[in-house]
This record gives sequence, structure tokens and C-alpha cells, in this order.
Amino acid sequence: MTTETISQERTLEYGKKATRDTAKRLARFFSIRLVLQLITIVIGVYITILVANMGGYVDTILKASIIEEVNLQVSAMVANKNVPREVREKMAQDLIVEREKLAGLDKPFIQRSFHHLWNGITLQFGRARFMVSDHGSRMVRNIILERLPATLLLMGVSQLLLFLVTISLALAVSRHYGSAWDKIIVAMSPTSSVPPWFYGIFLILIFAAWLKILPFSGMVDAPPPPTKWEYFLNVLKHLILPASSLFISGFFISTYSWRTFFLIYSSEDYVDMAKAKGLSDRAIERRYILRPTMPSIITSFALLLVGIWTGATLTETVFNWPGLGTTIYAAISRYDTAVIVGTTIIQAYLLGITVFFLDFLYAIVDPRVKLGGGK
Repeated sequence: MTTETISQERTLEYGKKATRDTAKRLARFFSIRLVLQLITIVIGVYITILVANMGGYVDTILKASIIEEVNLQVSAMVANKNVPREVREKMAQDLIVEREKLAGLDKPFIQRSFHHLWNGITLQFGRARFMVSDHGSRMVRNIILERLPATLLLMGVSQLLLFLVTISLALAVSRHYGSAWDKIIVAMSPTSSVPPWFYGIFLILIFAAWLKILPFSGMVDAPPPPTKWEYFLNVLKHLILPASSLFISGFFISTYSWRTFFLIYSSEDYVDMAKAKGLSDRAIERRYILRPTMPSIITSFALLLVGIWTGATLTETVFNWPGLGTTIYAAISRYDTAVIVGTTIIQAYLLGITVFFLDFLYAIVDPRVKLGGGK
């Protein structure tokens, strides 16, 4: 066997060994990341259960509600009947015990909290106590699925448009640092501290109350248009004001942030070197500005996708938009713990999955990222 053949075999064996080591490191790294994400989600869900129940205070409210309902029911049952007081009290007490047992209030709060935790982690949200879907279902899953499309439409249109427009505009403004447009962006950025629902009120006053060209609230007229095309156009008409309030609220600060980010990378030495070589502005932006900022852009986009599912609670409430935001607001107002915990768990899972898969994307778009602790 020649020396060259031995060298090739050793190189092949080394390559196989390096591949196996890399696979083991990656598997170990992502296993640890997955376990940590699950632990974080479990802790977050349990804290949500404690906060949503106010440490047991909501149980006190539910018990009082059960007592009131039972007393009214017993009074209606024995109306115009000669029933002794002791019998009425016994009937009421038996019904109260039965209702509390059905609601799980006969067990200690700590025990029930861990039961709720397990149900939440396994996506068994159970039944809402007060809220119902438009079809009369009390299942939390049905309530969420019914309200989800409206939130995805509103948040998807406004946030995706905001993301694309602000990045494009910020890149254009960063080319002309110190220009009039650049100064306007910097000067107007503090206006984004105003919440979107506040802009929404002004938009309603101007375009709905004064000009009367757009609807005040809702997702569609009542009664809804008969044809699908007219229904689609009517939904878009109702979408304009709430989507515009969300877009306006985040426009200037988002543009200012991306503009500053692009300016930092455009001042690097390798960008000056590329300019000295005579590369065009487009090529410099594509290779030396956008490429190193791609991990941050991907992170922002991924978190934006998670935020699309959460809704805008106060903005949806102001416009009476039938989405998850309005649902969460109603659930908090009525102390409907099951709905609050259900929506929070979905958001926690989405955020955990997004953060987990971002590690893969970082390794693809940024060669500086090393996974698994490899040298």
C-alpha cells in the first residue's frame, strides 16, 4: 500500500470522525436548548396560573358567584310553595357543594394549580366559565380558534407592512445621513411612545365621526354583504382604521431604529474598503450591510410573527375588533382564568418554538455562529 493511499484513508477516517463529533455536539446542544425552553415554558405557565388566579382570590369570587346563582335558583324553585326555611337552606347548601365540586373548588388551590399546569402544558384548556363562542361553545379551544383569524388579519397586515416599509425606508435614509428626511425621522421618533389605541381614537374622530368615510368599529357591517366579493371589500374597509393606528404608532421609532442600525454597519472599515474598490452602492448594501445585519432582521421578523398571534388588546377593544385581544380583555374583566391561561400558553409555545429554530437560522445566515461548542 502506497503512502498516498494511506494518507487518503487517514483523511477519510478523520473526515468521518469529525462528522460524527459534529453531529454529537449539535445533538447535545439542541437537546440542552430544548430542555431549557421547556423548563422556561413550564415556569412561565405556572406563574401565569398564579397571577390569573390572583393567588386564590378569583376562587373567592367564583364561590360568591356560585352562592348567588344557587340562591336565585332555589328561590325560583320554591316560589309559591310552602317550603320550610330549613329545607330551602339544605337544598341551597347541597347545590353549592355540588357546584363547587364540579368547579374543583373543593380542593386546595396549590393542588388545583398543578392540575391546571398539566392541562395547560398538554393543551387541554378545558371550558370557559363565563365566555362563549359565537356558536355557543364554552370550550376555550373553540373560543380561541374562532377569534384567531380576525387577529391574524389585523396584526398580519399592519405588522408585516410596518416591517417591510420601515426597513426599506431606513435603508434609503441611511444613504443620506443628515438629510431633511433623516432629520424628520429623528425628530418624529418620540411620537411612537403614544400607544396605537390613542391614535385609533383620533382616527375614529376624523374619518368616522367627521368625514364619515370609514366605519367606527367592527369587522363587517350588520347585516353582512350578500356576496363574497362585497364581504371581502367590506372587511378591508373596516380594517383600514385599526391597521393604520398600529402602523402609525410604530412607524417612526422602527424606522429610526433600523436607520441607526444600518448606519453603524455602514461605518465599518470593510465598507470603506469596498467603496475604495469602486463597488456600487447597491452591491455594498447587499454584501456588507444587509448580510451582517441579517441575523437581527431575522430575529425581528420571527418575533413579529409571534406578536401577530398575540393581538393588540386595547386597540382591538377600541375598534370592537373581534380578535384575541378583545377576547383577552373580556376574559380579564370577567376573571375567566381558563381563557387567560389558554391564550398565554399558546403565546409561550410560539415564542419557545421561534427561539429554538432561530438557532438553526443563525448558523445558516451567519458563519460566525458556532453551534455545539465546536472549535
